[in-house]
Amino acid sequence: MNKINKEPISSLGYNFVKPEYIPKGRDEYYLRNIQHRTHNTYRHLTSIEIRQLIANDNTSDNWDNVLVNSVFNADLIQRCKFYGLIRIGKLEPYFLEFNNLRLPVGLYNSIIVSSDFGDNVAIDNVNFMSHYIIGNDVIIGNVNELATTDHAKFGNGIIKRGESESVRIWLELCNENAGRSVMPFNGMQAADAYLWSKYRGDDVLMEKFKTFTEERFDKRRGYYGKVGDRTVIKNSSIIKDVWIGSDAYIKGANKLKNLTINSSPDAKTQIGEGCELVNGIIGSGCRVFYGVKAVRFILADNSQLKYGARLINSYLGDNATISCCEVLNSLIFPAHEQHHNNSFLCAAVVMGQSNMAAGATIGSNHNSRGPDGELIAGRGFWPGLCVSLKHNSKFASFTIIAKGDFPAELNIPIPFSLVSNDVSNDKLIVMPGYWFMYNMYALARNAGKYASRDKRTDKSIEFEYDFLAPDTVNEMFDSLILIKKSAGETWSVKEGQKNKKINEQTAIHLGEKLLEQNKIPDDAEILARGLENMDRKVQLVKAPKAYRLFKELIIYYGMSQLVQTIQLQNISSFEQLVKTLPKPSRSKWLNIGGQLMTEPALKTMIRNIHSGKIKSWNEVHDYYKENSRQYASQKLQHAFSSLLEILKLSPQKFTKKMFLQLLRQAVATKEWMTRNIYESRAKDYQNEFRKMVYDTEKEMEKVIGKLKDNTFINQQQEELKQFKKQVAVILKDFGVESRY
Repeated sequence: MNKINKEPISSLGYNFVKPEYIPKGRDEYYLRNIQHRTHNTYRHLTSIEIRQLIANDNTSDNWDNVLVNSVFNADLIQRCKFYGLIRIGKLEPYFLEFNNLRLPVGLYNSIIVSSDFGDNVAIDNVNFMSHYIIGNDVIIGNVNELATTDHAKFGNGIIKRGESESVRIWLELCNENAGRSVMPFNGMQAADAYLWSKYRGDDVLMEKFKTFTEERFDKRRGYYGKVGDRTVIKNSSIIKDVWIGSDAYIKGANKLKNLTINSSPDAKTQIGEGCELVNGIIGSGCRVFYGVKAVRFILADNSQLKYGARLINSYLGDNATISCCEVLNSLIFPAHEQHHNNSFLCAAVVMGQSNMAAGATIGSNHNSRGPDGELIAGRGFWPGLCVSLKHNSKFASFTIIAKGDFPAELNIPIPFSLVSNDVSNDKLIVMPGYWFMYNMYALARNAGKYASRDKRTDKSIEFEYDFLAPDTVNEMFDSLILIKKSAGETWSVKEGQKNKKINEQTAIHLGEKLLEQNKIPDDAEILARGLENMDRKVQLVKAPKAYRLFKELIIYYGMSQLVQTIQLQNISSFEQLVKTLPKPSRSKWLNIGGQLMTEPALKTMIRNIHSGKIKSWNEVHDYYKENSRQYASQKLQHAFSSLLEILKLSPQKFTKKMFLQLLRQAVATKEWMTRNIYESRAKDYQNEFRKMVYDTEKEMEKVIGKLKDNTFINQQQEELKQFKKQVAVILKDFGVESRY
């Protein structure tokens, strides 16, 4: 049987906080008074105003507890029932309009319990409003319930005084068995969630993170819900224990419970029809529309959930979009795209700039004795149509996976690869450098697209979107060793040493010799080990070509950073450049929530947390920002170190002659990249199967546009011109005649 409590009507609106939770000398409104930041002064109603209110079919349990501003018009309050302490700001004879919704200023047709109102609000047909602070110029119409409990936590993973630990909300990220759970909090960065879920073996760090979260919030009971200035709420059912920022727009929501909804004039958040959101944090500038279901979640700034998406126990990073599909127990870094109803993502860390195709099943998690499998995908992850992957698996940056049902766990450490399951020949095929060889257009376009879509109002933490960056370049270095090792092992078998096991260093040395001397054809079969948890063949396709490409691109990465430094610092001679260059050090880099950070810097932060030098989440975030400020100089150091290492040069051998030679090589690489961007898109205009749906070329151009008018291609060609101009200026300043 349902337990229905019966209390005297005179107590409705009072005793919001139980006496044992109210400090001595305070009343139940003391936290409300702290929250209610207003310049309004309130007065009691006059007897004439009370009579007017009663004549307008309003009631109150005690008219002395209805306080109003000096600018007050009793005719603007009609058919309302008031209980408890009510404070009403300025009411003037206007109507408020938003998106063609027009409501007169005032309070109408509503039950209102112990709430405060800012100036010129329009409240109509709120069946039950309880313990809310409403800002200025707010519109609320046709809402069944807008209420706050005394123990409201607004989506944060905390507990209030008198509550048991069992009611705490945890986000069970990355793994379905809750072994990587984190406590959500308003302002949580993707990096926070990553570090908390990743370093589980560091007990001190785990306790510090929990303490940081606990100390971020007040455990006292009695905080009211808030609706910020100029927010509009209409045609919604249940809104309970929800804190809402300014300028938000909520329309047709089914249920919003235990949430913080951040919103501001510069980053307005909208929640639309049929949405049911429970136990979550929603960042500024978010869009949540059309039947979305989300439970135990965080949406970072400017992220979107649309068209029936289901998001459970997951973190969705900044500037990301999920439509239609289902995502469970996942940590997703910024700039993720997932648009298809039959896409499924579960128990994964996806490090951003990713795209999930239709039918992709990244969640076949029950392949062991428990649901504890995980998947880790570097940025640029792109599983193709109807891909099914087996947990545990791990992928380097910019891995694209061809359609197929992959039967075993995968560990693909080579970035920019195409991974295919060759069923007919029963082997796994990995093509290193696929993006550079066959789809440079998409690779380069996506880098620019993600940067242009970064709508954060605060960009003090820098996200890296370029495909050539410290993390991917380090992966390329590791891949060069893997390619050399695989080539050496494969060739030693072919040379008649099938039964003689070659050690790793000998294999690497042999592979390097063969690759540097171009003695291995591009179409040769090179086999790799350790990439799949099966005994079948794993073939590296076009590995010699990828080997050469990776080396060329590492050189280009180093030189492009030097060119940028010369431009920014107005360096006018090689001698001045040498004095500017940092001491070489190619550190290990980590992607923590879309921000790249050196491993030594991260270890320093963790030591500072251990020692108490860093003692709050705000100070952790300040550390991120400080590293972002240093990122350009750290990236230069990494680029210069990479350049010397790939060329096997000491700093002393990096001469002016060598620099000028590499500068010209960088121009040639940039020309090749720009040409490849054009040609990879031009194929779409030349392929007969692409053209067959158009009767004429004019029809095709009207549908997909003219190739010569392609904005991105033209932009890339303009960037090439600018790069050549920059190089020409450098050559001139360095005393060399330029042909550019």
